[in-house]
Amino acid sequence: MSLITSLQTHLLTGTSSTLWLFVGVILLSYLLEDLAIIAAAGIAMQQLLSPSLALLAIFLGIASGDIGLYYLGKGSRYFRGLRYKALTNRHFRVLRRKLHQRTFLNLFIIRFIPGMRTVGFTLSGYFSIPLPRFLIAVLSASAIWTALIFSTIYSLGSTDWIQESNYQWVTIPIALLVLITANRLLNKTLSRGYG
Repeated sequence: MSLITSLQTHLLTGTSSTLWLFVGVILLSYLLEDLAIIAAAGIAMQQLLSPSLALLAIFLGIASGDIGLYYLGKGSRYFRGLRYKALTNRHFRVLRRKLHQRTFLNLFIIRFIPGMRTVGFTLSGYFSIPLPRFLIAVLSASAIWTALIFSTIYSLGSTDWIQESNYQWVTIPIALLVLITANRLLNKTLSRGYG
């Protein structure tokens, strides 16, 4: 309870921009998760938000977005037309079987394939994947991905030569370009090997 109290105190008694930056990172993660990670690392590099608060904001945004997708899928089960499609379409049956057979591995891999998160996490709710199993897979993959990207960008951006440079702002677009390229390569590799 003291952690929550200290977090609340820090956010509300610090400058008002701290709260807005924290909330802004969470909201940005609903739109573009990777951009939110890069932006949070940039904000932490500028010392506008502590690295731990920036990382917490990213993780809260990503986790709540993933849970929201799960419950969106769960709620869509009540639409008759969609239920009929799911029962009669052989692709839905194959997806359901694959998600139930190797839930952890499939959801873990889906986290790293751009474009598959929304579909995979929504279908997890639709196919009634048990919530604890879903959370363990998704949150562990999210924690690894977020910590890896954030710490890399923050470490590189916090070096003395970048901090003293007039071009510190360049780290964000370069990091975004590298991340987009890595996502595309990872997507092709995993799609070929996994499909």
